[in-house]
Amino acid sequence: MPIRRLAPLVVNQIAAGEVVARPASVVKELIENAIDAEAIQITVEIENGGRDLIRVADDGVGIRFDELSLAVATHATSKISDADDLAAIASLGFRGEALASIAAVSRMSVVSRPRDAEGAGRIDIEGDRTIEPRPAPGPPGTTVTVRNLFFNTPARRKFLRSDQTEATRVSETVQHLALGHPQTGFTLTSGARRTIDLPPRQERRLRVLAVLGGELDDELLELDVTQREIGIWGMVGKPAIARGTAKHQQVFLNGRFISDRSITHAIKEAYRGLIDPGRYPTIVLFIQIDPSQVDVNVHPTKAEVRFRNQAAMHGAILSAVRDCLRRADLTPALDLTSVGSPREAPLIIPGPPRAFGSGLAGAPPSASYDSARQFVEYFRRLDPKQKGFVYSEVKEALAEQAPELLIDDDAKPQAAQDVEVLPVIRPVTDVLQIHSSFIVTQDEEGLLIIDQHALHERVMFEQLADAIGKGNLESQRLLMPETVDVDATQIELLADLGPLFVRIGIEAQQIGPASIGINAFSSFLFERGVEPGPFIRDLLDRAAREGVNDDPEAALHEVLDMMACKAAIKSGDKLTAEEITELLKQREKVERSSNCPHGRPTTLHLSIQELERQFGRR
Repeated sequence: MPIRRLAPLVVNQIAAGEVVARPASVVKELIENAIDAEAIQITVEIENGGRDLIRVADDGVGIRFDELSLAVATHATSKISDADDLAAIASLGFRGEALASIAAVSRMSVVSRPRDAEGAGRIDIEGDRTIEPRPAPGPPGTTVTVRNLFFNTPARRKFLRSDQTEATRVSETVQHLALGHPQTGFTLTSGARRTIDLPPRQERRLRVLAVLGGELDDELLELDVTQREIGIWGMVGKPAIARGTAKHQQVFLNGRFISDRSITHAIKEAYRGLIDPGRYPTIVLFIQIDPSQVDVNVHPTKAEVRFRNQAAMHGAILSAVRDCLRRADLTPALDLTSVGSPREAPLIIPGPPRAFGSGLAGAPPSASYDSARQFVEYFRRLDPKQKGFVYSEVKEALAEQAPELLIDDDAKPQAAQDVEVLPVIRPVTDVLQIHSSFIVTQDEEGLLIIDQHALHERVMFEQLADAIGKGNLESQRLLMPETVDVDATQIELLADLGPLFVRIGIEAQQIGPASIGINAFSSFLFERGVEPGPFIRDLLDRAAREGVNDDPEAALHEVLDMMACKAAIKSGDKLTAEEITELLKQREKVERSSNCPHGRPTTLHLSIQELERQFGRR
């Protein structure tokens, strides 16, 4: 087959295949042009998800009449002039192919008027057919109208999703660009419905809340640091609002929405031990860096970038986010709002309502009575290990507002059939242990309910991390090797786990076709009463099931998690007053005491205000 030059239309359609995947791609390219044109207000309209109509209007600097033909030509741009400019790109767009590529797969018109011009000009393009520019009415700025997207490439049009799905993608694109440019106002109208309306010159925090949701205001921590010539501002979500997807994890570099594996890894490491590994933090970061220190000319969509100093960027993000979280009180609040009003959602109690004595059955309803009863019922419905919680302040409030709910210290209650009686715990100090599993104490703002295992697990982990930061953990040799039966897969994992074993003070080797001998074990685990055989068996089972992390530090972290869990006091362990006091002291000393190493909360906080609300005092 002879070599030949491709027709301009085919060239543009190939380019369109790289930058125009769906209506949202068109919206992205046109909005970026508008932002580069110094627009203060950008208006976006779509119909049928954008397949039939996309219109983007701005009030930017506009295009001169004699440059309209160049504006829709391939590789024609005002944003760079020579190859040296590629080394420090400060604009969002620069390739000069967006309008030409969009025009190649649609029916497109451009109406533009410079701010100092008396009138506007218009140019129309349909595939490979261009109508010469002509005068037209129009306000200052540029309006690009795209109709019948992919009309001449039906295969591409067939692969578009439903109108609703495409409209959602467009909305997400506008939100990304709006987050990165709070100085610009944005509106989006889909069909007859306006879905986005953001004013120009909006303060950054307000813009983030407007996009993510104002209800997150109290759950977002503000970050503003500059280090290593990297400016970082952002909103860092508390662990409690982590999500099941990475949708609310957004990073902007010099106003450009980007996806970078190194930054994603830094964020994940900053949250390690605060959220479940399968969840993603809510976080929005805005990074400012010298344009010469980053290459944005890596991918046609410009979503991926390459930093000149990747390690410096990773370190700056990791330390900034980690320090922000470290300074904050991450103890989640116990919110009883979901319980609802007794009158709106009556509580259904098995058996006759006489669980707390005969006086309860005929008691007249009242606001304070219902609220107190609702509070007690809330705790009754919790896990059995959590039941039986009546703190001294709660007891006083019950005595004041609903004495029928109190159990007489000297008399046993009349328990109705199938109704569990709530036992009274009479604390002698301000700290008590509930069902040998939970510690209840108070601070200046309310009650603290602590999971003793989760908190001690965090304490153990921090002690291990501190010790291993100074060198390998101390090892203790066994008088006789302990044998563990394993399968072939676990035998093969020994080589991968060898470096980890050295660091945590374990010496193990294959001593038979299906067995491992443990010659030395971690002194730390020995002191905590952890048996070598079961520990190694559990570790190998986990490695066989989940694999060994390729990142040595991440793999070490996972093993330290496991060691801390095995070494920590357990739910059901009865603690002395001295042990409880020491555990609470450690809580004040260790970092990230609000969460165990796996991300679960160690402590719940119930504020005085919430207690008063539940008891009808407010």
